[in-house]
Amino acid sequence: MLRTMAPWPEVENAQPDPEKYIKEGAGQQPGADAKGKDVDQNASGTPVAKIELLPSYSTVELLEEPTQVEDPWNLPELQDTGIKWSERDAKGKILCILQGIGKFVLLLGFLYLFVCSLDILSSAFQLVGGKMAGQFFSNNSIMSNPVAGLVIGVLVTVMVQSSSTSSSIVVSMVASSLLTVRMAIPIIMGANIGTSITNTLVALMQAGDRNEFRRAFAGATVHDFFNWLSVLVLLPLEAISHYLERLTGLVVNTFNFQNGDEAPALLKVITDPFTKLIVQLDKKVIHQIAMNDPAAQNKSLIKIWCKSVSTVAQMNVTVPSPENCTSSSLCWTDGAQTWTLKNVTLQENIAKCQHIFVNFNLPDLIVGIILLVLSLLVLCGCLIMIVKILSSVLKGQVATVIKKTINTDFPFPFSWVTGYLAILVGAGMTFIVQSSSVFTSALTPLIGIGVISIERAYPLTLGSNIGTTTTAIMAALASPGSTLKSSLQIALCHFFFNISGILLWYPIPFTRLPIRLAKGLGNISSKYRWFAVVYLIILFLLFPLSVFGLSLAGWPVLVGVGVPIVVLLLLVVCLRLLQFRCPRILPQKLRTWSFLPSWLRSLEPWDRVISLLTTCYQRRCCCCCRVCCRVCCLMCGCTKCCRCSKCCEDHEREEEPGVPIKGPAAFGMAMTQEVQGDGKGTAISCTVTAF
Repeated sequence: MLRTMAPWPEVENAQPDPEKYIKEGAGQQPGADAKGKDVDQNASGTPVAKIELLPSYSTVELLEEPTQVEDPWNLPELQDTGIKWSERDAKGKILCILQGIGKFVLLLGFLYLFVCSLDILSSAFQLVGGKMAGQFFSNNSIMSNPVAGLVIGVLVTVMVQSSSTSSSIVVSMVASSLLTVRMAIPIIMGANIGTSITNTLVALMQAGDRNEFRRAFAGATVHDFFNWLSVLVLLPLEAISHYLERLTGLVVNTFNFQNGDEAPALLKVITDPFTKLIVQLDKKVIHQIAMNDPAAQNKSLIKIWCKSVSTVAQMNVTVPSPENCTSSSLCWTDGAQTWTLKNVTLQENIAKCQHIFVNFNLPDLIVGIILLVLSLLVLCGCLIMIVKILSSVLKGQVATVIKKTINTDFPFPFSWVTGYLAILVGAGMTFIVQSSSVFTSALTPLIGIGVISIERAYPLTLGSNIGTTTTAIMAALASPGSTLKSSLQIALCHFFFNISGILLWYPIPFTRLPIRLAKGLGNISSKYRWFAVVYLIILFLLFPLSVFGLSLAGWPVLVGVGVPIVVLLLLVVCLRLLQFRCPRILPQKLRTWSFLPSWLRSLEPWDRVISLLTTCYQRRCCCCCRVCCRVCCLMCGCTKCCRCSKCCEDHEREEEPGVPIKGPAAFGMAMTQEVQGDGKGTAISCTVTAF
């Protein structure tokens, strides 16, 4: 055992890790053999080597304060680098005001396009997968399995990008007695999960900056974790006790609800004039497919006629037998066929819709793919511009005021009220925009740039979950009297499911597990950014499809495959908790994951494989785009393009430090090197640096 000799023993524990100073001090001692060492003995008689540290290590270094590791989750200070208001002249102040007004108008414009692109994106997904979503609902034998109903709700909501659409289909099926309330509850839970994919997709747009991506992705996935954890607890509880069905049935039977007006369309009033110029859909087709209407399979989702008139006329109709005639006097037969006179409703189309695709005879799939690509491009562009405008505006004193207003709690003893007020704000804002996806997607870039903390975004997201159910309740109140009860009961199931989730994962601080899980996933995704895409594919596509496939095989197969996987996951979680909390009770081998292969315990091997694949792809791309990169190198002289223009360099030399000479110098030197090549068109690689 080594014993340090410091002049002041009372400060020898000032540093949390003095071992590095001991090693450095030992390295400065002159070399000596064993006979020359100063050896002491402790109480047990064991020789102890005494090492005297140099003054720079034994006094000054020990007296220094421990270095503080910066928390990556702290909100950044957005410094204002512009000219102060007091230092501006009259002309500068006028220009500053005009610039601020212009930025505000641009922000509103890009936000409007952002919301419209989300609406078009939802329409595109419905065109691509809407009919398949309706076919999912048409298989009642699978719906009796609550696990299958859950994943069907997830898949359908991901396909149509709208929990309101999937919920309305479920309400229609319950009202038509194709589904019972008990069978519909797991589907509603799945729809609650599927709607959280939109803001997670939006978070991917901020992957350029690691710190922003860490915060944005964590702020988006806190919604995912809340929904999944709520389902993991409440779905088994509902399957055993049916508490949601009984509670909502009691509420519906207790209160005498009357038919109300249509649900308010607050945001739609602003966005519909623009989105209806792009495309209009006949969503009744998806409902008809879900109702097992064979004629709906051949119908197009693209609405062609927006105005039509229905008329009733008496016509001769063929019936199977004379018993089906309206009356004996209005019944004719020739022995082979029977006719009768019936009232028939005829629909006459008057005016076509005014959107881009009304006169194009294109399949729904082609139109959906076109709209999907265009809406994603507009969505990404709007998000980038919104982040840039907010970053330029929210600086200095403005950012300080906004961050303090949003993230500061009320003074003690009312600090606990702040979170519940944030829940009400989230519910109110979602009710105004009528979409939890729009609200949480608009919240994501604010989290990324550091205006809103994860801890404050969490209750806002929970409030958004509540707000989206109030719209469904008002829509259910507008249903006809014959379907009012069942429609309202399903909407209330959605409402009480989210209320139950909030009671589980919010009131007590240590139960706010979604925040810790989202931060952990944010740290992983900021280091391995490809993992965010893998997370989305697995959680919202592969996992639901796998469970759905096992559900088709029946309960025995689902239980036989699912139970061992669940048990294995529980063992891994328990072992991880023991490793973190009390590793002493574990065998030495189980205290770490080193007994597993590296590809099972770390993402580093996978990262190397993906980096290798992307590097090979970039190399081929660089060879094809050599001329473009040279032009870019000539214009801006950026490191990436100048290195790309000399793409014969190997990967190791590309990573060498050095700043390329900018502009024509780099271009000229690269061209000179290629001209002096070996005559086969290959360039001699060189590293061009500025000293």
